[in-house]
Amino acid sequence: QLVESGGGLVQAGDSLRLSCVASGVPSNNYALGWFRQAPGKGREFVAAISWSSGNTDYADSIKGRFTISRANAKNTVYLQIDSLNSEDTAVYYCTAGPGLGYVTDYWGRGTQVTVSS
Repeated sequence: QLVESGGGLVQAGDSLRLSCVASGVPSNNYALGWFRQAPGKGREFVAAISWSSGNTDYADSIKGRFTISRANAKNTVYLQIDSLNSEDTAVYYCTAGPGLGYVTDYWGRGTQVTVSS
């Protein structure tokens, strides 16, 4: 089970940290990720992190403003978003899978981020 939190209405230029608590993930070798879906668009990969090694992967379109991290003791993965703009308005989903590049086996329900300009 993946449960996201931390979304909301923010102003352009603000920062936000999303959290995802993971339970029941089959293996410590799994990776966790974040996808997002903007209004009227398909789901887009944002970032992923290996649960065991901490290695990360980011979409080219968001590099520099987004940071994914994990707190293993809390079974939690975070997505820090800086310098938010209106194009970041989306539902953000936490995901999990057997490795970086394969993080779509499990999905959370999502958390809404709305950026007001």
